Amino acid sequence: MKSWKSVEVIEDFYTLLENSNSKPQIIFKDSRTCGISAHAKHRLEDGFEHIAGKADFNYLDLLTYRPISNLIAKELKVTHQSPQIILVKDKQVVYTSSHHAIDPAVIARHLS
Repeated sequence: MKSWKSVEVIEDFYTLLENSNSKPQIIFKDSRTCGISAHAKHRLEDGFEHIAGKADFNYLDLLTYRPISNLIAKELKVTHQSPQIILVKDKQVVYTSSHHAIDPAVIARHLS
């Protein structure tokens, strides 16, 4: 998806956390070798109209950047899962889902 911002260094995470004060931030943690993760990403892309313009989208390839994934779990106090959606507003997790529960329409309800 063209609008995803890659989270590749620790500073990217802290920047999105700061940005959550002015605009909700969605983090999608993806395992590129996992079929369920590929399905979740496809569902997000298909349902993008539900969430477009309502949040910034941040993509984390957790196979490549596992230490950052671990940092996110620790700092946001969420259990690590893959695939996973984490919605952050005002530096707080307001919604998280994983695996087959990832649904753009549900995410949109938490953006209102």
